[in-house]
Amino acid sequence: MADKRELSVAIIGAGAGGIMSAIKLRDSGIKKVVLFEKAADLGGTWRDNTYPGLVCDVPSHLYRFSFAPNPDWSQTFSPGSEIYAYVRKVAEDNNAEEMIRYNSEVTKLEYNNKRWRVTTTQGDQGEFDVVVSAVGILHHPVYPDIPGLDSFKGDCFHSARWNHDVSLKGKRVGIIGTGSTAVQIVGAIVDDVAHLSMFQRTPQWVMNAPNLPVAEEDKAHYRAHPEEMSAMYDQLAATMNHGFAAAIVGDNAMALEKIQEGCQQSLDQGVQDPELRAKLQPDYSAGCKRLIMSDRFYPAIQKPNAELVTDAIESIEPEGVRTRDGRLHALDVLVLCTGFDPHRFLADAEVVGRNGQTLNEAWSQGNYAYKTICVPNFPNLFFLGGPNSPIGNFSYLMTAERQFGYIEKLIGLLREGKLEEVTPKADVTAAFNQSIKDAMPQTVWASGGCQSWYYDRFGNVASWPWTFAKFEEDLSAPALQDFEAA
Repeated sequence: MADKRELSVAIIGAGAGGIMSAIKLRDSGIKKVVLFEKAADLGGTWRDNTYPGLVCDVPSHLYRFSFAPNPDWSQTFSPGSEIYAYVRKVAEDNNAEEMIRYNSEVTKLEYNNKRWRVTTTQGDQGEFDVVVSAVGILHHPVYPDIPGLDSFKGDCFHSARWNHDVSLKGKRVGIIGTGSTAVQIVGAIVDDVAHLSMFQRTPQWVMNAPNLPVAEEDKAHYRAHPEEMSAMYDQLAATMNHGFAAAIVGDNAMALEKIQEGCQQSLDQGVQDPELRAKLQPDYSAGCKRLIMSDRFYPAIQKPNAELVTDAIESIEPEGVRTRDGRLHALDVLVLCTGFDPHRFLADAEVVGRNGQTLNEAWSQGNYAYKTICVPNFPNLFFLGGPNSPIGNFSYLMTAERQFGYIEKLIGLLREGKLEEVTPKADVTAAFNQSIKDAMPQTVWASGGCQSWYYDRFGNVASWPWTFAKFEEDLSAPALQDFEAA
């Protein structure tokens, strides 16, 4: 058997996906693996988000790497700080940090002579055979376009840029937004503040999901019986990634109905005041937006010092928020829970592929990829969490591992000399993306009667329109006929 070709791989982003990729590439025998990270620390989303009440909305024992089970999760749904510590521990246990170059944001990728030249804020980093983008989608905060935002004289910050120097004790705090982040913050701070105003544009479906502590004896049991952790992982995957996924893509109407009934019951039983309950009642299908998992929000928003404001915001003034009914909501602190732009991918870098075409040009009418992984005319450039990946209430770590398993097989074709470049055929990619558009109307995102951050600016839904089982099947092995010949 011929020796494998020596390859060099650049990875962009030292979040969970990038760390996992680096470890697996090195373990596969690739000696030159460099991970470029724009910040001074690893962790990605779990490094950047540190707001009060932060927990993952995926069960702890599903939100982990398959190769690094963790018996020590403290709660059913893990706090963000615990997930950050987990990612750091996995990196340390596998000596991943020696592959990371911190404070090195990738500013340009240019493909020439079958290699990618990588430029970062630290300058030219040389050429690599393969580039893996693991930049994630939840790291570009969106700030609301509200007149007078800059005039507010109190403390104002985005939830992803939490200012821990600001005490909320006894303060009048405004929260703009009603998504998962806002809901978690409200539950965490309501007992500390003098008054809390939550400004709601759209009510959200909330699933009652108690976040119970894990008993010490249970942790000890998992340490002694790792096979039971594996069984729990499989069970949770079947429920969350397979059951939930089938429901929201129109493949399991009964499961979607049960989700709807569960959320409605949560609201009906959890909110006593009929007027407040009516304000919190969504008029779209559960699952159309990212489903919120919480048992703290409804009790919190009913506290005497909490107020749900449904009048639209007219402007922001030095003293607070002015709503269209003319009322000024006086505030000391304003928190912007207005989410992220999940459609930017590598938009901050200049990515130049074959014949001088840039990725921004290729995606000028919307992001697309072949099976979420790669794009025609950009050889040997692979994406974790790429266009139309399963997003929402899924385990990103599980999704990313499935994608990396496929990427690793594509890299294997290069190492074995079966292909000199890996790039999908344009017509095959176009057909795949047409099938996505054809399937999307059957999903709850398109048919459920809501607008959400899943939509890009062209009106395309950015998620996977089929079951998670199909996702796993599609990424089980490359179909060589779908790629350009060597």
